[in-house]
Amino acid sequence: MKLPASNAPSLFDREALTLRRARTRDEALFLHRAAVDEVQDRLSMVNKTFTAPAVVTPFAHIWRDVFPEAQIVADDEVLALAPGAHDLVIHAMALHWANDPVGQLIQCHRALKPDGLLLVVCLGGETLHELRAALGQAEIEVSGGLSPRIAPMGELRDMGGLLQRAGLALPVADTARLTAEYRDLRHLMQDLRVMGETNSLTDRIRRPTRRQVFDRAQQIYAEHFATPQGRLKTTYELICLTGWSPDDSQQKPLRPGSAQTRLADALGTKEGKLSD
Repeated sequence: MKLPASNAPSLFDREALTLRRARTRDEALFLHRAAVDEVQDRLSMVNKTFTAPAVVTPFAHIWRDVFPEAQIVADDEVLALAPGAHDLVIHAMALHWANDPVGQLIQCHRALKPDGLLLVVCLGGETLHELRAALGQAEIEVSGGLSPRIAPMGELRDMGGLLQRAGLALPVADTARLTAEYRDLRHLMQDLRVMGETNSLTDRIRRPTRRQVFDRAQQIYAEHFATPQGRLKTTYELICLTGWSPDDSQQKPLRPGSAQTRLADALGTKEGKLSD
């Protein structure tokens, strides 16, 4: 089934993103391997065997060895997933680059069988907050303004709400933070380049940035976010989302007023009135 074209604004330049991903180096994809660990950890806590998994990912080789039986799907705007074909869909490290993240989740939901599991791992809002602050302050001081340089990423509370908007049941959102250290700003930005996570915003500046901006950003970064050894600390936040395709077998909340036992009796205490 072909989905209608999305009306969501194009925050990201997907063509530029594809070119950046083509220049990645396998040894730099440590965030994707951390995502694999997070997925395996969460699946180990699910009392269910999955026989028809699919993985949405820009880097198929990272997941193929871990889930050799899975259908590997590129994170295109329209996902190549058949409706109701899978009991597990993993959306891996790509939702933070989606122009229509809710649409991505809805497509994953449609691909699930009843009581199928969607598991999402993506970068969250705390990612690169040190770099964002240093570059922003440096550009204001040197150039007198701000340019879109680092993509906005969802906060944990907001990302959890996306699961409900996509019609998934029993939604859960949590986070894992990783910290890396770099010699200097150039080292950090080179690492982002070889992992394919550099600026792909549609409204990014297309002219070279003045060197003074990066020199000042290095100073600010070192002043506020350096280790005692003088290395630059950098935060990467992985947001993990889980939701289930609704099914009659799943637990459901009771209707208000349907309780058969008073809370005070269950707690072994006396019920009293609140003072005015």
